Formats: sequence, C-alpha cells, structure tokens
Amino acid sequence: MSESVKRAAAAPEEITKKDVTKAYLRWHFANEIPHSFERYLASSLLYAMMPILRKLYKDDESLKAAYKRQLLFFNTQLSWGGGVITGLMASMESERAREEYEKSEIMMKDDLMYNTKAGLMGALAGIGDAIDSGTVQYIFIAIAVPWAQQGSALGALFPFVCFAIYQVLLGIFFSRQAFNMGRNATGLMASAGIQTAIDTLSVLGIYMMGILAGNYVKVSSTLQFTISGKPFVIQSILDSIIPGLLPLTVVMGVYWFYNKKGLKVTSALLWLTLILIVLAGVGIL
Repeated sequence: MSESVKRAAAAPEEITKKDVTKAYLRWHFANEIPHSFERYLASSLLYAMMPILRKLYKDDESLKAAYKRQLLFFNTQLSWGGGVITGLMASMESERAREEYEKSEIMMKDDLMYNTKAGLMGALAGIGDAIDSGTVQYIFIAIAVPWAQQGSALGALFPFVCFAIYQVLLGIFFSRQAFNMGRNATGLMASAGIQTAIDTLSVLGIYMMGILAGNYVKVSSTLQFTISGKPFVIQSILDSIIPGLLPLTVVMGVYWFYNKKGLKVTSALLWLTLILIVLAGVGIL
C-alpha cells in the first residue's frame, strides 16, 4: 500500500448532522444507566461519542486517548447540558483529529477540552433543571390534571409522553447548534432568542402554578357569627373582597417556609397539617 493511500485511510471522516443526532440519542437513552460515584455520567457521554470518535481517529492509540478524554468525571442535565456538550465535544474532537492528522501544533489540548466541558456542565445543568424540571413538566401536568380528575388515563400519559418528546427534540436541537457553533457554543445560551424563550417559559410556569393553586388548593373558613340579628359568614366576606385568599395564603405560607428553611418537603407537610388541624379544631376552617 502506497504512502498516499495509507495517509488517505488515516484521514478523519467528516462528521455530519446525522452523526451528531445519533450521538445525542445515545447519550439521551443511556444517560443514567452506567451512573457511578467515581465518574458519574462520563460513561454515558463516552458511549454517545464512540461512533464519532471512531470516524475521527483511525490510529488505535489516538482513539484510546480520545476515549480517556471523554471518560473523565462528568455530570449535567439531560437536554440543555447534554445536548450542548455532546455537540460541542463532537466539534472539538473533530478539530483535534484534524490537527493530529495534519501533524500541526495541537491547539485543542486535553485540558482545554475538559475545562470547557467542566465549565459548562454545571451552569447548563442549573438552567436545564430550572426550566425543564421546574417549569415545563409542570405546564404539561397542569394541562393534564383535569383529565386525571375525570379518571382518564390520558391525564397520566399526556405529561409523560409530551415531556419525553420535548426533551428529545430539545436535546437534538442544542447538540446540532453547538456542533455548528463549535467553541462559540456558549454564545447560544446568551443569544437573545434563547434568553427570550427562558423568560417566557419562566413566566408561563409561574402563571400555570397560580392556576393550579387556585383550582386545586381547597381551603375555606367555616367561621360565622351574628351581630344584631345579621349573620356574618367570613368565607362569603373574603370571597367578596379577594376570591381565593385562603388558598393563596396557604401557598405563600409554604413558599415562605421553603425560603426560610430550604426545600424540606416532609417538614412543610407536617407543619401545614398541624396548623390546619388546629385551625379546624377551633372552628376557623
């Protein structure tokens, strides 16, 4: 085999959108399966990157080195963090493979690649958890609650299916965009469109939480008395002033507790139950 043929065979292959999509899907469905305390989700990321790395590195030693780079400690959110970082690593590994093939100065060093990944995984996880787990999934749940109350299975299936589809599509979008943008992928998170989407979802999530609290938190007062022969029903008076004042008070009270004591759900439930029992016992509720 001639030198030119050998050199051509060692050349990294072009990475396509299909490759990046496949990498994200492998990450998505293997996300928590090999979870370990030593490397957390690094095995899932390596599994996602393996087909891409095999296309880029034809030399066994270079391929082993790439595997080791992607097997360092890694932990992030599924779609926002996983999508952006999967696409970004595909882009950076492509550049590293090109530099090795052309035997030029290696600018895409191991430390640069890992520091980029480590710097993004926490920040993107915070955004993803707040938007997806803290907002979007509850929007789907709020839509489905009336169906669940009517005994329809759609009430249980709709949030699960819609949220799963949303996560897959969002992750594919982020991975492709990050791959196209390369090392400038962090600009994707700072772009006006993404920030507008985040702000919109945050407002919509708060709005939906208000709807849920107003419709499904049921608290009313049984207190009533008579003055000069005229009955005064406290609940009717409250409804004429601010409808839903008591449910709002309960929700804001729980919110205040979480702000002061942290997200201690069991403690909040116990205190709320105790307070409601006492108020009901003295005839206020």
